[in-house]
Amino acid sequence: MFLIGITFLLPFIWMLSASFKPETDVFKYPIEWIPSKWNIVQNYKEVWLGKYPLYLFYWNSIKVTVLTTLVSVLVSCMAAYAFAKIQFKGRNVAFLVVLSTFMIPSQAVLVPQFILYRQLGLFDTHIGLILLGSFSVLGTFLLRQFFLGVNNEYLEAARIDGAGHWKIFFTIALPLVRPAIATYGILRFIWTWNDYQNPLIFLRSEKLLTLQVGIRKFADAYGEFYSLMMAGSVIAIVPLLLIFIIGQKQVIEGISLGGVKG
Repeated sequence: MFLIGITFLLPFIWMLSASFKPETDVFKYPIEWIPSKWNIVQNYKEVWLGKYPLYLFYWNSIKVTVLTTLVSVLVSCMAAYAFAKIQFKGRNVAFLVVLSTFMIPSQAVLVPQFILYRQLGLFDTHIGLILLGSFSVLGTFLLRQFFLGVNNEYLEAARIDGAGHWKIFFTIALPLVRPAIATYGILRFIWTWNDYQNPLIFLRSEKLLTLQVGIRKFADAYGEFYSLMMAGSVIAIVPLLLIFIIGQKQVIEGISLGGVKG
């Protein structure tokens, strides 16, 4: 397992090594895992403060990713709670209809989405990009399974005390499924942060570009300067590492609870 783990890490080690090298040494063979010539300051300075400043793309990605994650988690939690704990006519049919949309590839609806966004004035805006990722069928399905595991006696006791659905939802139901919320929140953060398709199609202004699209600007401007692209990629994975390190306990707990339910 150790050898397999090292094998999986080799591309990341190469990426880190390439980000420290001059461009002429990136594809030197055999591979220099430890650079003979170091170009750290020049590479990272050019990426961060050069013609296409990465800090602007970085800020755009943080804003879009954080807001998308917050809205998506809230909407998915409310929908999941409604489908799991609120009795209403046609609940199961409505849930099946929502779940069936998961079978439709996102690429299949790009053209109507594009036309709709142009008509609504949401094209080339961060608000439009945030709305695209704020409604998740997978998040609703995942969280619904955990809400179903919440004992109805807790909710009934709250109703006897006079609590309504909103109070029960925020003060009782949400704390009981916190590991699942953390798991989905981290997954949503990673998916949105790594999203390349939607920013590429729905954004045009350079000042609004996210990190994943912005890194490609170095290839266009400098003719495939891999040392700069690798430096940008190293910077791009830092938030993903931090968010997983901070939330890994909740993720492991959520997976464990899911395994017990299975």
